[in-house]
Amino acid sequence: MRSKLVATLAALSLASGLAPAVADDGAALYKAKCAVCHGANGEGKPAMQAPAIKDTKLEVQQIVDHLMKGEPTSKPPHVKGISGLNEGQATAIAEYVKTLK
Repeated sequence: MRSKLVATLAALSLASGLAPAVADDGAALYKAKCAVCHGANGEGKPAMQAPAIKDTKLEVQQIVDHLMKGEPTSKPPHVKGISGLNEGQATAIAEYVKTLK
C-alpha cells in the first residue's frame, strides 16, 4: 500500500508541476534503500566495497535499469533488481542521485 501511495504522489507531483516533491520522494527512497551502502551523500563506503555514486556519469535511465534489472557482475543487492521497487520509485531515486555532487 505504501508503494502505491508513493507512486501516486510522484505521479501527481509530475502532473501538477511540483518537481521538488518528486525530488523529496527520491531523497527519502534513497535514504531508505541506498544510503546504508552508498552513504548519505553518495560518497560510497570503501569498507563495504560500495562505490561512490555522487557525480555519476550514468544517465537517469541507466541508473533506473540498474535498480530495476540489476547486473550479473555487480555485488548484491545489484546482481538483480531491488526488491519492492517500482519503476516510478527507481526513477525518483535516479533523479535524486543525479543531484548528488
